[in-house]
Amino acid sequence: MQYRRWIPDGQLCPTVPNRSNYIHWIEDLLSSDIITNSNADGDDKVIKGFDIGTGANCIYPLLGSSLLGWSFVGSDVTEVALEWAKRNVKSNPHISELIEIRKVGSGEKTSYGKESCNGQSIDMAAPSSTHKLHSDVNKSYHGPPILLGVVGGDEKFDFCMCNPPFFGTMEEAGLNPRTSCGGTPEEMVCPGGEEAFIVRIIEDSVQLKQSFRWYTSMVGRKSNLKILIAKLREVGVTIVKTTEFVQGQTCRWGLAWSFMLPARKIISSHVAEKSSLSFTLEGLQRQYSALYVLQYIEAFFCSAGSSCKSNVSAFTVDVTASNNHCDAILKNGLRNINEPAPFQYKQVTSSGLSPTNDLSFRILVIFTGL
Repeated sequence: MQYRRWIPDGQLCPTVPNRSNYIHWIEDLLSSDIITNSNADGDDKVIKGFDIGTGANCIYPLLGSSLLGWSFVGSDVTEVALEWAKRNVKSNPHISELIEIRKVGSGEKTSYGKESCNGQSIDMAAPSSTHKLHSDVNKSYHGPPILLGVVGGDEKFDFCMCNPPFFGTMEEAGLNPRTSCGGTPEEMVCPGGEEAFIVRIIEDSVQLKQSFRWYTSMVGRKSNLKILIAKLREVGVTIVKTTEFVQGQTCRWGLAWSFMLPARKIISSHVAEKSSLSFTLEGLQRQYSALYVLQYIEAFFCSAGSSCKSNVSAFTVDVTASNNHCDAILKNGLRNINEPAPFQYKQVTSSGLSPTNDLSFRILVIFTGL
């Protein structure tokens, strides 16, 4: 890793290790098979990220580009931050073509409407009532646009990232003994603090949906994680991931979510020999109980001709399937989990095959809430 950066007096001076941890966590998310990769254009595709509030230091684009060769759009509001971010990009000619610095309109954005991005008009419809986030009035965000009005309608990104303003006031920031990196009010403060800021990112993500594979943000207070995860479940997010960044005495948390479809996983041969396998079903909405999942599993295997016997009290399904049935199961697409499963089915048992050609296994459903 090699890059140069300059930071003007009074601007936030971020510590590199925690920022590097954040970058590498996103790298892990992108390289995982948790979600489908509908934006991929092949193995040579350059990863494209969006840094919300890149700051004068432009730390995330500089790190991501120099470490991993990613391309970035870094957004900011203040002229000082924009000017110095551009200087920092130009000071690193070996990666300068990978980084774009984008100005955000400074006007207050109190409701969804029409915004412009690079001279183009973007229609931003108000969120539907089913997706409305019921935030406390004092914690609602009234600042400049964050994603809507900054991201173009035809733009696609692999991820966005954000080091949000953690505090509601500068007085609150001054009371925090671990706030030692300085910073301007624009960098450290917004009404409602980080909760209001990240909730606005969630609201924007509801509109932008699959424009990003992953939406992410750093979180400064662990108590806010539960609140934010509840918001994400409220708007029907498919996948939610969290992590913890610890560097010295500083502890931060990472929050990531996606509207992409969960990837279908086929068990590889080297784990198929294990007698007991487990996996987590993620993105399941609250109205679906463990019994629903049990019935869904039974209906799914029976529809392919397998022999199934469920035990509702033990939450298990015993399945016997031939090789042909297994092939049929793998070829059939997964039914949309948002659609009620049709549980009227005809159970078919395998015939004409020796028992030695059948595969028998038991599925146990264990339901755990957040």
